[in-house]
Amino acid sequence: MTIAIIDYGAGNLRSATKAFELAVTRSGRPEEVRVTADPEFVAKADRVVLPGDGAFRDCRANLDAVSGMIEAIAAVIEAGRPFFGICVGMQLLASWGLEHGRTRGLDRIRGEVDLIRPADPALKVPHMGWNTLTAVNPHPLLDGLPLGPDGLHAFFLHAYALTASDPSDVVATADYGGPVTAIVARGNVAGTQFHPEKSQKLGLALIANFLAWRP
Repeated sequence: MTIAIIDYGAGNLRSATKAFELAVTRSGRPEEVRVTADPEFVAKADRVVLPGDGAFRDCRANLDAVSGMIEAIAAVIEAGRPFFGICVGMQLLASWGLEHGRTRGLDRIRGEVDLIRPADPALKVPHMGWNTLTAVNPHPLLDGLPLGPDGLHAFFLHAYALTASDPSDVVATADYGGPVTAIVARGNVAGTQFHPEKSQKLGLALIANFLAWRP
């Protein structure tokens, strides 16, 4: 079994790799975690992770610059294998990103990524820090996770957030002057706005759920 973490020059690869390797070790499953820019490896992987840091437009340009990677991602998703986006990697699953102009996303979670506008003007943007999560729709990624105001915290660092066209695609939200999309999923595609690799106990538990997920 292989887990491909896509290297396209726009992700927090070291921390993500260490978190997935630790989750694999704890699971006891014989799975290989590999950081790769090889679209052929990605297309054949059992599970694929798309990390992302920076601006939506820049990340999309970096992804497009890796010959064959968009097609490899499509092949994985169309084959029904689990696909997971992190932060801007999750945002890229949207139809459009509005950061620095209008940029087409991968259109796997219909909706747009736009600037966060907290109702409380005292809240700063970007949104940076620890927040609890509120479950919106049931999903295997949430299995066993203590959520709600007394639940575990996730680490966020972002100025833009995804607004899904279909509310059923939203798995969980965080409160930052109003609800902010935190986890999305549709079919075999899922993603988190927060960084699970930096979210300690919650992050490792969610990664473990992703490794066990059979969409």
